[in-house]
Amino acid sequence: MRKPGAALLAGVFLFILLREPAGARTSVEYAVKAAYLVKFVPFITWPDGVFSSSSAPLTICVEGADPFGGSLERAAQGQRDGDHPLAVRRIGASDPATSCQILFAGGAPDNVAAQIERRKAQPVLTVTDSGVARGGIVSFVVIGDHVRFDIDEARANAVGIQINSKLLGLAHIVKKNGRP
Repeated sequence: MRKPGAALLAGVFLFILLREPAGARTSVEYAVKAAYLVKFVPFITWPDGVFSSSSAPLTICVEGADPFGGSLERAAQGQRDGDHPLAVRRIGASDPATSCQILFAGGAPDNVAAQIERRKAQPVLTVTDSGVARGGIVSFVVIGDHVRFDIDEARANAVGIQINSKLLGLAHIVKKNGRP
């Protein structure tokens, strides 16, 4: 997978958002968020032992409400992180997340909080639409017509996930040591 430059990545997503009519914004918003989930991958380092084998897939899981439709599969199709092909999986509350490297927690705030709580000690990059206060490592936010994201770097470090400084530089807010 190629590592896009920060300006190029931001420009592409801005172009996509601005060229769509207002009625299509919701689906475009989630297509952009799906693309971000895939583009985050080369900027994340998981701890040793996260993958069951050297060629096991890097799995992006969706739990709870799924706002992506097929856009997440389209974004991940044919993508790799080194020897790891990207895969997308929908899971339920009773499914173990041990095979997920990224988890998008969707749904009502209470459900999202429970999803995050179940994974708080696992090396899973948790992603929400709810803002950093909900406890995800990455939280999407929409500011004007722009999809942005906040990162809780302290929470990532606590579970052994390292986030590259280039991705941190693109974040709207980076929370370190419990503070933005």
